[in-house]
Amino acid sequence: MNSKNAEKWDAKYAESTLNTPANPCFVLKQHSRLLPFNGQALELACGLGGNARFLAQCGLKTHAWDISDSALTVLNNWASLNHLPIMPLLTDLEQMLLPYQQFDVIVVSRYLDRGQFKAIEEALKPNGLLFYQTFLAPVQANAPQNPDFYIQPNEFNQAWSKLQTLVYGEGWLPSENATQADSPKQRYAWYVGRKK
Repeated sequence: MNSKNAEKWDAKYAESTLNTPANPCFVLKQHSRLLPFNGQALELACGLGGNARFLAQCGLKTHAWDISDSALTVLNNWASLNHLPIMPLLTDLEQMLLPYQQFDVIVVSRYLDRGQFKAIEEALKPNGLLFYQTFLAPVQANAPQNPDFYIQPNEFNQAWSKLQTLVYGEGWLPSENATQADSPKQRYAWYVGRKK
């Protein structure tokens, strides 16, 4: 495991509590009608698990993977308190092998590793859904400064050979855990695809 990366994210979540906001991403909340009534879901790079919490509340058995032990501890405590089926897993996504055709739904939000695209496709069951939302290029002042962490306009539509595009959008959205309406917005691209 990349201990430097783990330390960085543990430090980010060190002060988090059960009351720290953890909201689902725009694309998942906006298109939740597409979700199946049951099945297996996965949130990759989950942090405090805003998407995982939402998926579990929708009736899905939800796996939540992240490199931060601090974040997963908060999520696990929240899931126990609310009696929801969330299974956190401490993992370095850069070294993790995704299981083949295991998930009915996969959600990725504010995380981009193009090297994982094929593995994500393969991990979906036939008819499985991918919800993906991340920062849209060019680099923004109030977001990551590494250009590799930005999707290019329309890149999602060309990235997934085994998925049928159901939803694609680009635009300005408030930060996921913003509490004020006037919080600075960030440019995102979002995508929903169904495995053929």
